[in-house]
Amino acid sequence: MSKGIDCATPLTVKTVKAIAAAGYGFAARYLVPPGYSKRLKLAEAEAITAAGMQIVSVYETTANRPNGGASAGAEDGVKAFQEAKSIGQPIGSAIYFAVDYEALSKDYDKIEAYLRAVAVVLRGYAVGVYGSYAVIEEMAKRGVAKHFWQTYAWSYGKKSVKANIYQHLNGQIVGGVTVDFNQSFGNEGWWNTKKTPKPEPNNEVKTMNEVDANMIIKKHLQPEYAAAKKNGDSKSAKEAHRLANELRKASGQPLK
Repeated sequence: MSKGIDCATPLTVKTVKAIAAAGYGFAARYLVPPGYSKRLKLAEAEAITAAGMQIVSVYETTANRPNGGASAGAEDGVKAFQEAKSIGQPIGSAIYFAVDYEALSKDYDKIEAYLRAVAVVLRGYAVGVYGSYAVIEEMAKRGVAKHFWQTYAWSYGKKSVKANIYQHLNGQIVGGVTVDFNQSFGNEGWWNTKKTPKPEPNNEVKTMNEVDANMIIKKHLQPEYAAAKKNGDSKSAKEAHRLANELRKASGQPLK
């Protein structure tokens, strides 16, 4: 069991030393594309490691992004993979995808489709999900993630036994940085720049069966492609076609 922090502020050598000295053993930071101020970079990852702390990777651009379903998941999975590789995150460690709002039962199918599409393109990284008690319980039941990070927000006092990390207090100051407090319980999927986690069995290459791939293509990507073509949006049509082919590739089908 270890206590840790998460924050949107990039940590410096000075601030991460102060946080480690205060007794925190891990820091959750954001894998997001260039242009986001909260983006984790290699120098910061090295500073966290040098201070003796572990790193938890989380992908979040907007709070309700997973409600975008499979097409959003395929796009975010590619970006998360690229960011993880760029900072040397070892294969086999986890990337958590944030469901950072009060998701309701009507949202669960889209969140599931999002995470399944993420898994197809994440290529060796383990899929984690961050969210409320209900999200953690439901996504665990549906088998679409291997690591679970629960927030107390929207959880109404309930705590999932499936949680590997539990976020229990927000908006605190440590080392001059605004952070949230977390507790971990094992199997966190964290990493550092010195040690390489061993991939879990069947985790080195993410695959998807043909039925699931075609379901995502038919239900989400084909309608997006048709709408884009109708509206003369060639860029969106091209992207939907590319993502569909990524799913076909991952499920062993011929490309179109």
